[in-house]
Amino acid sequence: MMRDDCHVLLVIFPGQGQINPCLQFAKRLLNFGVRLTLSTTLFAIRRISAIPGIDFAPFSDGYDDGYKGPADGFCHLYDSVKARGSEHVANLVKAKAAEGTPFTRIIFTTLMAWVGEVARSLQVPATLLWIQPATVLNIYYYYFSGFQDLFRSCGENGVVEFPGLPALAPTDFPSFMLSKTTTNNVLDWGIQAMKDQIDLINSEENPKILVNTFDDLEVDALRAIKKLTLIGIGPLVPSAYLDRKDPSDTSFGGDLREKSDNYIEWLDSQPMSSVIYLAFGSYSDLPTTMAEQIAQGLVESKMPFLWVLRETANGEKPEEKLRCKKELEKQGKIVRWCTQVEVLQHPAIGCFLTHCGWNSTIESLALGIPVVAFPLWSDQICNAKLLQDAWKIGVRVKANEDGIVEARELKRCIECVMGEEGAELRKNAMNWRELAKSSMKENGSSYLNLKAYVNDVLLN
Repeated sequence: MMRDDCHVLLVIFPGQGQINPCLQFAKRLLNFGVRLTLSTTLFAIRRISAIPGIDFAPFSDGYDDGYKGPADGFCHLYDSVKARGSEHVANLVKAKAAEGTPFTRIIFTTLMAWVGEVARSLQVPATLLWIQPATVLNIYYYYFSGFQDLFRSCGENGVVEFPGLPALAPTDFPSFMLSKTTTNNVLDWGIQAMKDQIDLINSEENPKILVNTFDDLEVDALRAIKKLTLIGIGPLVPSAYLDRKDPSDTSFGGDLREKSDNYIEWLDSQPMSSVIYLAFGSYSDLPTTMAEQIAQGLVESKMPFLWVLRETANGEKPEEKLRCKKELEKQGKIVRWCTQVEVLQHPAIGCFLTHCGWNSTIESLALGIPVVAFPLWSDQICNAKLLQDAWKIGVRVKANEDGIVEARELKRCIECVMGEEGAELRKNAMNWRELAKSSMKENGSSYLNLKAYVNDVLLN
């Protein structure tokens, strides 16, 4: 039953990697009787299936058909989202108050500190929903709270060490932190957005931050910084793969593209735990050199695979440029898109070759799949470190002196995970799966954490 005295506005960064977990978060708030309005860009809203009980309040960011510019122009998209979104959120809050149905709290996601600033200006309480691991939040917090020089110099041993964090080398830092902060650097918008996020946190007296993780996974990181109350409420994946309260909830509802090429039927025809699944996220146009090495590594492994290989921004099919295209097609299956959680829970899957985006990372943990970690940028680099060294469910690829991950290195990592050597990795992955499921049961840590937040903060 919905509470009339609790109306939450959830404002989401318009990226698929944030929309998917936020939709699961929204469904869970609904189950606790929270009235909810969801806001993001018009382009993103159009890709979300209707969810009974949730009101949608889209705004235009100036790119209603999606951003199609170059990567180095993404800063313009972000600036437009911030400028237009700030005006939209302010007007929406004022309009709801005038109607007599005011928002009692605003929840906003990573990279959206401007929402918190708008909320403060209108005297509406706000909460950050952090959609990356707690470890990464802590890294940014230390970095922007007086320890930049330590990160840059990396101490005497080439690593930095802080309470609650593993020893970190520069090769483990989120890529935004490697930005040179020049006016032309393509990552400047990202590092500035993270700085704004930490500055906002530091301006609050007792900040409570919701995190898409669970207590057993990041027990030290969740409690490392005394000033912060980090609340693990994850993993934010569909109910059917966790608590099974809603067996019909098998997808995120955040992407309306059609399933392609009967990939489940193909998986059904493969032996148990025999297939390598490869996916590199929503935005990845893999350079031809990288795709070629991956393809050659797969061919040399001689193992069946399912590879999500998206068309480029120009509509080209990357596999058409591969020298080993014929051998590749005989050995495995290439698709443009799939429902990832549906694939990962399939008994034929034996390994996940992943870019280590946080959604993919926590899905592999929740579904008990060992990984070959192939990080590209942002938090993925740190996530790969955690997967290999902290949670011990995978191996991280090593690039050569030119920064290229060679085919033989991919073959080595695949064989390490899929062969006898990977038995311990597979065992660890299954243990994490059980802990993830337990966290979402009615007496589990994440369920109780979210329930306490709803009762103490939203409904109080």
